[in-house]
Amino acid sequence: MTWLWTSEDMIAAMAGRPFGSLPAGITGISIDSRSIKPGEAFFAIRGDRVDGHDYAGQAMANGASLLVVSEGRLPAMGRLTVPKIVVEDVLVALAKLGVAARARTEAKIIAVTGSVGKTTTKEMLRHVLAPSGKVHASVASYNNHWGVPLTLARMPEDSDFGVFEVGMNHPDEIRPLVKMIEPHVAIITTIAPAHLGNFNSLEEIAAAKAEIFEGLVPGGDAILNRDNDQFAFLEREAQARGVQNIHSFGQHAKADFRLAEFNGSEENSTLWLTLGGETMEIAIGAPGRHIAENALAVLGAVTLVDADLDLAIEALATLQPEKGRGKRHRLAIGNGYFTLIDESYNANPTSMRAAISLLSAGSEGKGRRIAVLGDMLEMGEHAQKVHADLSGPILATGIEHVWLAGPEMAALRDSLPESVHVEYRETTAELAAFALKAVAAGDILMVKSSLGTGFGKIVAALLDKFPAFSDTEPHS
Repeated sequence: MTWLWTSEDMIAAMAGRPFGSLPAGITGISIDSRSIKPGEAFFAIRGDRVDGHDYAGQAMANGASLLVVSEGRLPAMGRLTVPKIVVEDVLVALAKLGVAARARTEAKIIAVTGSVGKTTTKEMLRHVLAPSGKVHASVASYNNHWGVPLTLARMPEDSDFGVFEVGMNHPDEIRPLVKMIEPHVAIITTIAPAHLGNFNSLEEIAAAKAEIFEGLVPGGDAILNRDNDQFAFLEREAQARGVQNIHSFGQHAKADFRLAEFNGSEENSTLWLTLGGETMEIAIGAPGRHIAENALAVLGAVTLVDADLDLAIEALATLQPEKGRGKRHRLAIGNGYFTLIDESYNANPTSMRAAISLLSAGSEGKGRRIAVLGDMLEMGEHAQKVHADLSGPILATGIEHVWLAGPEMAALRDSLPESVHVEYRETTAELAAFALKAVAAGDILMVKSSLGTGFGKIVAALLDKFPAFSDTEPHS
């Protein structure tokens, strides 16, 4: 049996005390009693809404071999016969275990942050590093004060590469997380107006992202977007923190990993990368210039962690967009099909523009190109302006059909001219009901919104009603 952790090592790392007869070790770590697997340890974390201790019984019923619980809740755990490690604070104990995981591995570690593209870049790194060795990476968007330590604690000792996403919506959030991660390479994808309600300027956002430099190991590398207006600021911030190896990516003539040319289509794209004076043609299995730009940073990181660049480039050709982040579906309707582009996971002004550009490039079918847009959250006092400003890219790209929902999207509705066919509904549910009736063969729908608006329900409703289209089906 290969253990992720022995019980003895867990106790030592977390400064816990055993309660009951502990197993020799555990095969995994979970904080969700519903999805825990037999042989795993359940960490009873107390969150903002629920307390994991209340679900310890369910975790036990689902096969947990070990519970990690707090001293204060132990009396209430008495009837649970599963062995336990008792600690003062479960989240703090998880963080300690994460630090121990980082200390015991010889893996090359990459940390990714940025206003846009963190998860996509992280998944791209997972995909292209896999041919070079054993890769451990964050699940979904586990990038916060519990997601990062959980991902660290789950990292097997024999990992060759570790890839961590680091998020924030306030200052001083990245700093403690990256000091746990201790990356060899830190990537900042870009600085854009996300979480504007919590910051006064883009430079404040850049300063918060620059906290990632504080965790770099001595001699580590930073990779920055040379095309971004905050590049010079971030470069100075990196230098001020003692980072000596600063690299850049983008179309800029001085970028170390330079985009010489880009050619995109609905399904995939091709970029030409100039690296060390040599230009390489690279196929990517996902569409969008923004994907290609982040691929530059990814390939840069591949070279810096001594992975196989040729294998990484080969792997990019089989890259697929993630659910909620550009995943495409062809769905049968009548005698034909329509195309659904699922961008429902998150949205800010920059990612909205990228998605609108991606939709405008679609030529598949003879129907309408329809932008199905919902509110961008956490924009604060800037909300009305940033929503209204989306009229610019919509008009510039020639999109003539816009379906909107949410209170903030009323500003975009009011800013669009009569030449654009606008459908506006107050709620996501109302827009979903409209979309199910209004979609037609040949249409390309792009669904984009912040996660909290629930626009994923529109995608789910469409996927539920319309089956996947097959070219082998009879159609006229």
